Amino acid sequence: MEGGRAGGPVRDPAAGRREPGLTLGPRDDGRILGPGPDGPGSDGPGPGERIEASGPGERLAASGLDGRAIPHRHRRPATPRADGRAPGLPRHQPGWTVGVCRDPRAFALLREEWDGLRSRCSSATPFQSHSWLDSWWLSYGGRAGLRIVLVRRQGRLMAAAPLMRVHRPLPLLVWLGGTISDYGDVLADDEYRGPAVAALALGIRRAARGAVVDLREVRPGAAAELLYEAWHGPRRRRADSVCLELPASPMEELVKRLPASRAQRVRAKLRKIDALRIEGRPVTADQVPGAVDRLLRLHALQWRGRGVTVEHLRPRFAQHLVRATRRMVRDGDAALTEYRLDGEVVAASIALFSTGLTGGYLFGAHPGLRERKVDVTAILLRHEADLAAGTGGRVLSLLRGQEPYKDHWRPRRVTNQRLLLAPAHLGAALRFHAAWAGWRERAARAVATRLPAARAWRDRLKDWRAAARPESGRAALSAPRTDS
Repeated sequence: MEGGRAGGPVRDPAAGRREPGLTLGPRDDGRILGPGPDGPGSDGPGPGERIEASGPGERLAASGLDGRAIPHRHRRPATPRADGRAPGLPRHQPGWTVGVCRDPRAFALLREEWDGLRSRCSSATPFQSHSWLDSWWLSYGGRAGLRIVLVRRQGRLMAAAPLMRVHRPLPLLVWLGGTISDYGDVLADDEYRGPAVAALALGIRRAARGAVVDLREVRPGAAAELLYEAWHGPRRRRADSVCLELPASPMEELVKRLPASRAQRVRAKLRKIDALRIEGRPVTADQVPGAVDRLLRLHALQWRGRGVTVEHLRPRFAQHLVRATRRMVRDGDAALTEYRLDGEVVAASIALFSTGLTGGYLFGAHPGLRERKVDVTAILLRHEADLAAGTGGRVLSLLRGQEPYKDHWRPRRVTNQRLLLAPAHLGAALRFHAAWAGWRERAARAVATRLPAARAWRDRLKDWRAAARPESGRAALSAPRTDS
């Protein structure tokens, strides 16, 4: 485990001083809040502040880390209702608390509770797992400010929003997970979804003071849609990426959905794969580092000359993938499979699981398979379809991207959403940010449709950048952190 992640006193990263009375240990799970790097006058609650609803006629209360009252200038009371209740918190259910976790060490200790909540949230995707988010923060967090909003009822975690504060160029609250995550969402206990999301909206409003909330890649049916409906203040909804989905059925059922002529060709390709004896073998958690190294090398070979995603070749991505996949394989939330031909690994893939969804995240295949007229998509899809059917989920997601090879399987197109929220006094900032986002989207579409040569130049640039770091994937795996 990385130094400093276990129990120990928390220090203010801005002032370098020690907070009185707070020591992280197994039971310190983020309900008590540490000061953020922005200090008492920043966007979120003051030092140690948390929002409480302690019974009928709840109101907001703030307390310091050591039990002392926060000075009046640091209090941030919510607008009261006529009945004196704090807005958004349930009337007849005592014991609700809302807090913001800013300390990565406290977030790391939330793992068991977080995944328990995720198991009770039917709309959660694999990208909301603690293993994925915590690993992503370690590789990509950088200078961003962690803002994990937590809602509890009588001490039990009922809702959570994995957010961070960035400047692009306006202050924003955005998802942990970044652009390498295909879906973003909040978590909310299915049994208490209404009041939990209402309380979560209250916490996010307080954490977002001075910032616009930009929630990208929200899948239809996500809990974040309820957050959008519960939001009191300016808001906008925009279309985001398109994901392609198939039913979670065995391969033969997927083939039956195709036109007869195409189904016949697919069955012939599957027979050729069987004749070559290409076998898929699952990778254990201990074998993940070496298997990810091989996968990324195959991925780079597969996309050479066709505009590889440069991020997939960077050390931070490899380190994240090793760390997250190892944990998720161990917990049953992922499967890493290697495909061998004559004893040599010729392809590899990672599939991620949640309650209702299986997603094919990343794969790599040796170009020699294409030269031998082997359909790589058929190899991978057959295996992932069987995995999806075996988990009892409803959806096999091909995730983002509308590559032609995906269309051959007649998938359903599902458009993710981009939800923009802001406190009432930031309406103008939200409108500016929404307009800027719309302009960028229109500019990208115009370049893609009217300047096809620009796409070719973009792909050439990607290949040049990839060639400049040919050993990046291998170097990244030289000393990854190994968490228990």
